[in-house]
Amino acid sequence: MTSPSAVIYKISPRSDWQTAVAAGVFTGAPVDLADGFIHFSTAAQAAETAAKHFHGQPDLVLVAIEANALGSDLKWEPSRGGALFPHLYAPLDTSHALRVYELPLDANNVPRIPEGLE
Repeated sequence: MTSPSAVIYKISPRSDWQTAVAAGVFTGAPVDLADGFIHFSTAAQAAETAAKHFHGQPDLVLVAIEANALGSDLKWEPSRGGALFPHLYAPLDTSHALRVYELPLDANNVPRIPEGLE
């Protein structure tokens, strides 16, 4: 399936992402490892993902990834409400990161997604 979005996003604890960058590869968070794929979100899905799965977690980053660079290991599969979410069935080469954003918590302890994401 052709990617509906050219850029996808991964929310990660900063320390996990830094470890991955040092190794050159991100193999996934515990939930990714349990599910057998790395979970990503589109720009439109990132805020809901942050609120639902990362509430109250400080020191997070949002990693922007070029979806088309991931090839056939990236699958778009239905999840919440039937929306298609990007799932990577392979380790992520960290060189595919386009940008890393800080995700400070807002007044409600929800990670604040930057405005204007692609």
